[in-house]
Amino acid sequence: MKTDELRERYLAFFQSKGHSCQRSDVLVPTWDPSVLFTPAGMNQFKDHFLGKVKLTFTRATTCQKCLRTGDIDNVGRTAYHHTFFEMLGNFSFGDYFKREAINWAWEFLTSKQWLGIAPERLTVSVYKDDDEAAGIWLQDVGVRPDRIERMDEHDNFWPAGAPSQGPDGVCGPCSEIFYHDDFGDSVEIWNLVFTQFNRVGDPPDNLRPLPSKNIDTGMGLERAAACMQGVPTNFHIDILKPIVEAAADVCGAAYEYRSDIGRRLRRITDHVRACTMAIHENVYPGPQKEKYVIRRLLRRAVLDGHQLGLREPFLYKLVPAVVDMMKTPYPELAETTQRVADVIKNEEANFLGTIDAGLAKTETIFADMARANRTAVSGAEAADLYQTYGVPPEVFETMAAERNLAFDWEGYRRAMTEHGDTSRGAVQIVMGDRGPVDAIKRALHETPFLGYETTEAEAELKFIVAQNRLCDHVHEVGHESPVILVLDRSPFYGESGGQVGDSGEIVGPSFRFRVTDTHKDGGLLLHLGQLVEGELRTGLKVTARVETTRRQGIRRAHSATHILHYALQKNLGSHARQQGSKVDDDWLRFDFTNMSAVAADQLAAIERDANQRVAAAEPVVAQTVPLADARAAGAMMLFGEKYPDPVRMVCMGEFSRELCGGTHLTNTHDVGALEIVSEENVSAGVRRIVALTGDKAQQHTDQTRAALQAAADQLGVGLLQVPAAARELTQTVRELKKQLAAGTKPAEPTAAPKAAPAGGGKPEYPQIKAALRDAARTLNIAPFDVPERLTALLVEVDGLRKQLSQLTQSGGLSAAGLLDAAETIGSTKVVVAEIPGANPGLLRQLIDQLRKKADSTAILFMAATGEDKVLLVAGLSRDLVQRGLSAGNWVRDVAPVVGGGGGGKPDMAQAGGKHPEKLPEALDTARIRIREMLG
Repeated sequence: MKTDELRERYLAFFQSKGHSCQRSDVLVPTWDPSVLFTPAGMNQFKDHFLGKVKLTFTRATTCQKCLRTGDIDNVGRTAYHHTFFEMLGNFSFGDYFKREAINWAWEFLTSKQWLGIAPERLTVSVYKDDDEAAGIWLQDVGVRPDRIERMDEHDNFWPAGAPSQGPDGVCGPCSEIFYHDDFGDSVEIWNLVFTQFNRVGDPPDNLRPLPSKNIDTGMGLERAAACMQGVPTNFHIDILKPIVEAAADVCGAAYEYRSDIGRRLRRITDHVRACTMAIHENVYPGPQKEKYVIRRLLRRAVLDGHQLGLREPFLYKLVPAVVDMMKTPYPELAETTQRVADVIKNEEANFLGTIDAGLAKTETIFADMARANRTAVSGAEAADLYQTYGVPPEVFETMAAERNLAFDWEGYRRAMTEHGDTSRGAVQIVMGDRGPVDAIKRALHETPFLGYETTEAEAELKFIVAQNRLCDHVHEVGHESPVILVLDRSPFYGESGGQVGDSGEIVGPSFRFRVTDTHKDGGLLLHLGQLVEGELRTGLKVTARVETTRRQGIRRAHSATHILHYALQKNLGSHARQQGSKVDDDWLRFDFTNMSAVAADQLAAIERDANQRVAAAEPVVAQTVPLADARAAGAMMLFGEKYPDPVRMVCMGEFSRELCGGTHLTNTHDVGALEIVSEENVSAGVRRIVALTGDKAQQHTDQTRAALQAAADQLGVGLLQVPAAARELTQTVRELKKQLAAGTKPAEPTAAPKAAPAGGGKPEYPQIKAALRDAARTLNIAPFDVPERLTALLVEVDGLRKQLSQLTQSGGLSAAGLLDAAETIGSTKVVVAEIPGANPGLLRQLIDQLRKKADSTAILFMAATGEDKVLLVAGLSRDLVQRGLSAGNWVRDVAPVVGGGGGGKPDMAQAGGKHPEKLPEALDTARIRIREMLG
């Protein structure tokens, strides 16, 4: 039986038993902070089990995409371990219980209509005290007593060890079904969890019966397929063996099941499949959380390829094979094949650039440990290896274990924390009460949202949470921490989908409450804020008013994100999909996939196309439709997002269809304008655009025009000539500094660019914006800082020219001229001179030139650099330093004459003073002191 057929049969069987077939949840459930990746089929139903949502069905069946890394070291070594896998499941929320779950599992496995497995191939296990389950297996199903094994809480209870070790919360006994294959293995293919208790505290009598009993079952698709296809390992089933063979072909290695090469190829197969599925959902490799897991998997696979002799990226070539094997249940994979391959190739290339040095470093570490007789890898060494060479600590730990060496994880975490970086793997699911909001969810389930139609509504105050406690009333005005109000209905939008929460007020007959933010938790809307006056009491009739001006700004920005998304895809390609967004009052941040920076001309085209759609005044219509209809209509669906069914589809004219729960305008014209402020890198393959709309966009436009006009006025040029004039000005500064450092005669002042000829017409705004950005790039500053920077440069030019003029008046500054006027003491040329208006760079440069022209030199230059500043710079040739003389001592002895101090190295030193009028005395002192030093 093919794997795709097995998947469909399972779902069809449970649909025939009245189950609602639900789509797989995403791999990264952002709504659940307790996990990084979806680890089991029940994860998407946690609130259903806990009674926190209104049940629209009480029976469900799914095939869930899962990713776990707890047994990562077993992947490729054992027959049945994976990181990514699919879990078939059936669930009951207070509906059926043990008898139905057990009988249906047996029916599906053994009935010839379904799988037709011979009963003698199956055995079962139950929890040691679960007589009910054992009786059903024995009496209803007819399993012989010798084929029913009773096991303890660590094997047949969920969570494992819960009765004695915890955690507190929902739990229950399990019953497992084992398949005995032709290879002598016993394979657990089905686990039935009977959640019937709430654990409270330590034993005894700590398992309290739940008022509503639930069923959570899971059957690993790959394991079941291996049994049905009669192969010795999951990696030999029809959807995995072709990937293994493709890996062997790409790696140029023959696949042998029991060889070390075979294990490496299986691991490569597993990891590239997991990464393909995750990157498809926009989980890119990175340094933290779920992104780190993907980076770790990719680098483990690259290391396997490296040890097979590969030195160039190769994993990316396997992406099409993965997509081909997984496209039947997940056809959307075909839309992102190239993007996924590009991301993987980029990560491979980065790691391969350091892997050889990293492996050499590990061998050095192991050799040093052997010499020192150390048995544990230092956490600091592991942290350095990861940060410098990109070798994940888990890979380092595996390499150490092969040498029977331990690994200092605590030291590693400490070292990474000191560097401001952390990485962690998947977090175990923990189901249980998290506070008063969870209690409210059990009672109310959801708050109907009225904000699509109105910004003001009458409602009832149902719950109050203050200081993390449920309260009946609150009378303290200006509470230090935010108070949470929950209404039975609300026009306030709760922060979600990138859109910030609404603000406003809730008023009643005896109070006024200022809402500063609104959050969403499941179906609940939580209004956060402070009591301004009066007293809050549950049960009061209230009026909820959204701050309409801010809401309108948010609507403009949110509609603009859809328009921007369209323009990005038009100009960059279909790969430029949303990675995340934040929408606030006339401000938006939009992250999207793109492997390189967006060129200036492309960015201008994106902004232009977006504003053309704004100007076109196209209607914006939102409607609730079945998910299948939205997909058929071509609505954009973000990979990695799970959508309800039916779903809200927002259409803008004919150019944009997106699934979105946010608040929007009714016409694109109301956006006013979209002004892109910046485009920057976020992470590997992800770029970010920040943009403004409405009033803020207009203010930004006005400020841009004003800044460029101010710059043009300063430079005396036309608006569009500002970038060229700014470049010319910076070049002038460089040339003047060069002349000053060389002590040469100043060049004639560079003529400023002539103003634009009259009659050319006023530049368009995009030209003005581009000109200001070009000038800012030339000056390496923010666009609005251009006028201020130009002012500083013009002042600097004047100052440099004055310094050059002073140098010209003081006479020649050539090294040859200075040497001709030098005093000779023994074999040493001594130059002590005043260089009016000189700077430290010039004086140091002159000293170097003099030391090159004479074998033995002692030089001390002085310069008055202002009305109350003196500069002294001294230098000695190498032979004098070797005799024990020091320029630092020389300048330190002379500086007090001009009221200063200083010092430095034996060959070059500098000092300052504040009495320019004493320069003649200081020059005499310098000559006397050097004669003494030279003896």
